[in-house]
Amino acid sequence: MPINENQLYRKLAWRLLPPLYIIYILAYLDRMCVGFAQLQMKDALQFSDTVYGFGAGIFFVGYMLFEIPSNLILEKVGAKLWLTRIMVTWGLICCAMVFIETPQGFYILRFLLGLAEAGSFPGMILYFSYWFPAPVRAKYGALLITATAASGVLGAPLAGLLLGIDGAFGLQGWQWLFLAEGAPSVLFGFVLYFWLTNRPAEAGWLNGEEKAWLERTLAAERETAPPHHAADLKQALRHPKVWLLALIYFAVVINYYSISLWLPQLIKNWAGLDNVRTALLTGLPYLAAVIAMVIVGAHSDKTRERRWHIVICAWVAAAAFALSPYLASPVWAIAAIAIAAAGVWSTLAPFWTLPHTLLKEGPAKASGLALINSIGNLGGFAGPYVIAWLKTATGDFKLALPLLAATMASGVLLIFVAVKPEEKTPLLRSNEKLLSNR
Repeated sequence: MPINENQLYRKLAWRLLPPLYIIYILAYLDRMCVGFAQLQMKDALQFSDTVYGFGAGIFFVGYMLFEIPSNLILEKVGAKLWLTRIMVTWGLICCAMVFIETPQGFYILRFLLGLAEAGSFPGMILYFSYWFPAPVRAKYGALLITATAASGVLGAPLAGLLLGIDGAFGLQGWQWLFLAEGAPSVLFGFVLYFWLTNRPAEAGWLNGEEKAWLERTLAAERETAPPHHAADLKQALRHPKVWLLALIYFAVVINYYSISLWLPQLIKNWAGLDNVRTALLTGLPYLAAVIAMVIVGAHSDKTRERRWHIVICAWVAAAAFALSPYLASPVWAIAAIAIAAAGVWSTLAPFWTLPHTLLKEGPAKASGLALINSIGNLGGFAGPYVIAWLKTATGDFKLALPLLAATMASGVLLIFVAVKPEEKTPLLRSNEKLLSNR
């Protein structure tokens, strides 16, 4: 009996996306909550913009150091066990942020938080490749990655509420913010172990025909991989195009986290609102990003084109980001930031289909994905710190934001070197051949 592929994909999505979505939301709430917390924390602890920028960014140094080992461990022991470990440890460290009193304590806990969370994102991308064939990865990947923006939509009003209960039970609002993010991560980590299924062969919720079709389709992708694919750990780490993708991702991430970690402060400066209203208004750019990501991801899959989707979204985002500090009206400035967020976030789903065209299943894919993500996420250190340094030096954001936008606009042009037109969808073509002969 022939398999209805669309029905199977929907079945996979309903089973796999919810737990991954929750992981993603909690992970990015964890990263974003420090941006909301700083609205109170900087004054309460007498932290300068430079202290905040360095502490916010040092997370990504710890993240980078353990990224590749973490993904290799996930490949070996399975996603359900390793993602559980990641969530529980990052949740506990996030709760410990309540006890911060000094810059040094802030730096140490943020660094440890990066170590704990390392491997979560590339681990989910790797896990995703175990289930979804190449022709639908951007579409369903976009649904997954919208969690990063959805965390802003959900987190902004939550942050506003928590900042507003300042003083309850002897805790300030910023401390409640860290507790409210960390505790659910610990609890959901244990739930996750019983929810996830490591591989299609272990899925009791798929019938035999569905398992066989998935395994056959994914195996065909691996077997028909072009000669330029890295086949092992050493080849993946030496592959020049893997490094090019890492540099492209760095150029995007430097803006991605500059928006995430400084957005509450930007909106507060422009709109002149109190902390609670600032947090609520911060959700609007993330809502724009959610909508744009789904549209761009689906269109990228429909047209089977990745490069121009990434470049055009990045250029639109760069133009809006660079322009935003120069707009006199707060309404127009926030609208520009919303466009910038939509553009930056929309590059992600098409981008993360590209490493699969260079890396074979196994250690090569696990390490290659982790390398791209770890190098790219150094932008999460560089971007926020550059903004803090330039804001301190100049007194505003008018130099910092255009500089970072220019970095992204020029950096994404490397995509035309990293991915040639004939290379853009080799796995898609192999799937077409398999399906046509089915």
